[in-house]
Amino acid sequence: MNVVLAARREDRLRDAVEQIRASGGRADSIALDVTGSGENQRLIDFSCEKFGTLFAVFSNAGYGIERQVLQYTDAELEQIFRTNFWSSLELMKLSAAHMLAHNPGPVKGHILACSSCVSKIGLPNFAAYSGTKSLQDHFGRAMRAELDSQGVCVSTVHPIGTRTEFFENVSTLSSGQRTSIQTPDRLKQSPDVVANAIVKRLRRPHGGEVWTSFPVRFALAASTLFPGLTDAMLRRRQRSLPTPKR
Repeated sequence: MNVVLAARREDRLRDAVEQIRASGGRADSIALDVTGSGENQRLIDFSCEKFGTLFAVFSNAGYGIERQVLQYTDAELEQIFRTNFWSSLELMKLSAAHMLAHNPGPVKGHILACSSCVSKIGLPNFAAYSGTKSLQDHFGRAMRAELDSQGVCVSTVHPIGTRTEFFENVSTLSSGQRTSIQTPDRLKQSPDVVANAIVKRLRRPHGGEVWTSFPVRFALAASTLFPGLTDAMLRRRQRSLPTPKR
C-alpha cells in the first residue's frame, strides 16, 4: 500500500515516512491541521498527485478533555466537535465523492473512521469525547448503508484504551484531573494491535465495525441491552467521586 500521512508535527511525519521507506514501502507526508478550511481537500489532492487515485482513507484526528457537562465552555465544546467530528465527517464525505467519481470496479474504495469503544455509552465526565465518537459511529453506519450498493466500504474502528500520547494530552487539558472510567494500564493495548486490525480490514475490504477487544465489545453490548442497570452503575460510581470545583 502506498501511504500518505497527514498531521501537524513535521518531525514525526518525517520519522514515520523514513521508517516506511526503509522497510521497502512508498510513502510521503503533508503537514496540516484538519480543522483548517480546505485542509482535507488539500490532503486528497496531494495524495492523488503523489500516488494517483485515492483508494483508502483512515480518519484518526481527535483528542479528549475531561469535564462534567456543566463545566464545559462553549469554546471547548466547539473545538472538540470541530476536531473529532466535523473534520472527520468532511474528510469522509470528500473521500467518498472522489472514489465514486474516479475509481472503477466493484470495490471503489474504503473509508475508515477511528471511533472508540466509548461511542456506545455516554461516559460521565467525558461526554464531549464520547459524544463525538458516537456521532462518528452513527454517521459511519448511515454512510455504510448508503454507499454499499455503490461500491464504497465504510468502517468504524472501536479501540479500547491504547498506549499513545492521548492520555497524557487529556491530563494536560484537564489540569491533571482524571475521574472518567478508564482502561487500567495493564489492560491497555499497544498501537500495533489497532493498526493490525485496520490493515486486516483493508486487505479484505468490507464495511462494518472493527473492534480490538471482544470482552469490551460484549460488555458494551450488554450495557445497551440493560440501560437501567448501566445507568445505576454509572450513578453509583459518580456519587463516590469528589464534588468538582466550579
